[in-house]
Amino acid sequence: MPHHTTEGPDTAPPLLLGPSLGTSTALWDAVAPELSAAHRVVRWDLPGHGRSPADLIGPGATVAELAGLVLALADSLGVDRFAYAGVSLGGAVGLHLAAHHPQRVTRLAAICTSAHFGGAGPWRQRAATVRREGLAALAESAPQRWFTPGFTVPALVADLRAADPGAYAACCDALAAYDLREAMASIVAPTLVIAGREDPATPPAHAREIADAVPDAWLMELAGASHLAPAERPAAVTAALRAHFAAPARAEGGGMAVRRAVLGDAHVDRAQADATPFTARFQDFISRYAWGEIWTDPTLSRRERSLITLTALVAHGHLDELASHIRAARRNGLTPEEIGAALLQTAVYCGVPAANSAFAVAQRVLAEEE
Repeated sequence: MPHHTTEGPDTAPPLLLGPSLGTSTALWDAVAPELSAAHRVVRWDLPGHGRSPADLIGPGATVAELAGLVLALADSLGVDRFAYAGVSLGGAVGLHLAAHHPQRVTRLAAICTSAHFGGAGPWRQRAATVRREGLAALAESAPQRWFTPGFTVPALVADLRAADPGAYAACCDALAAYDLREAMASIVAPTLVIAGREDPATPPAHAREIADAVPDAWLMELAGASHLAPAERPAAVTAALRAHFAAPARAEGGGMAVRRAVLGDAHVDRAQADATPFTARFQDFISRYAWGEIWTDPTLSRRERSLITLTALVAHGHLDELASHIRAARRNGLTPEEIGAALLQTAVYCGVPAANSAFAVAQRVLAEEE
């Protein structure tokens, strides 16, 4: 099983992040924390990279094998359907999953990747060189291939130095055999394609080829970005991914999926069961508008929305709603300490008596959780 890390609420929609050849989960360090506010983010390492065992693949490996490892990982986590974003080889894995396992991938982001990587010859040559000489020479030249001039991330170059040469070479074999051009038109998952305008490894023409072939795909080209865009332009990549992966909620029953993810199935089921012909239109209204329009807007994360909601409920003395939204804040990743800090802030701006009542409600709810 590949090594992986998880971030974000267990009840949030799952989002898998795939790495580039030669890097580890660290490629996503500047992006994943923000995405984890609204998703259960799972980062995984390629075989022989980061903390993944080298013997997960061998000579003659394929992208399909790597995709199989990702599916096995998802199964082990109890994840049936997931959104996916990947860079370079990790992006190729995502494209393969979307084309050959469409029932598993809800939305896809293909970043600095390709439907083919320039033919088998150069990759077979690189694999042979690495098996013979190791990775030191490739690590020396990595910044020129990965980043724009004058920019580097030493930790990612160190990842390449530390990778297992045999597993790295097997990944090169997978890239040599990879050509997904004939299958691109079969991808049905909503797809965002991101290119770095200064990427020498997968130039923007490769991204345009994907966007032209995948039905209704969106293309974004980032200025000032090379091959490892999440490391070089993290704010732009984060904003694009947040908007792309937040989009499905607007179409899922007027936000009912988000309402359930934030408030919990038990709360929503009670509200639905208590609905009458008189209140049914109101229940539909809050599902469509509050949860289907406001809570799905990617401008603010769910953590940020929880903090704002707690403050508003304290200000107006809505203590029953406050209890529900303290539970929601925990689902959205807020710690008890952060909730306490938010309530303390309300003592200054909403009044000490209001904050006193809010602390009593929060203490009861948090004690029930424990």
